[in-house]
Amino acid sequence: MAIIELYRRSSIGTSLTGTLDYMVSSGKLSPDLAIKVLLQFDKSMTEAMKTKVNSKLNVKGHLHTYRFCDDVWTFILTDATFKSEEISETISRVKIVACDSKLQQPDEP
Repeated sequence: MAIIELYRRSSIGTSLTGTLDYMVSSGKLSPDLAIKVLLQFDKSMTEAMKTKVNSKLNVKGHLHTYRFCDDVWTFILTDATFKSEEISETISRVKIVACDSKLQQPDEP
């Protein structure tokens, strides 16, 4: 299975996609190169989350909606409280997308 495009909907992913779209439409970048950049972004984000992020977070809230489709869980929480060792933050509505890390392993050529 290929790398999942999970992080493209993050703020950095949408910014990258928007910038690449602009560069392709203005002729500064070929569509093929833009696709390669996005694929590398997917691989790099997956690797960074696996090796660089070592934080723990507790989440409590009211479960509004949940679904499981194509091995991906989606949760919508209301009045969610996120607690770490350093901070506690409450958010009125949050969407959490989670998948099995084994699904994010790249195919080796």
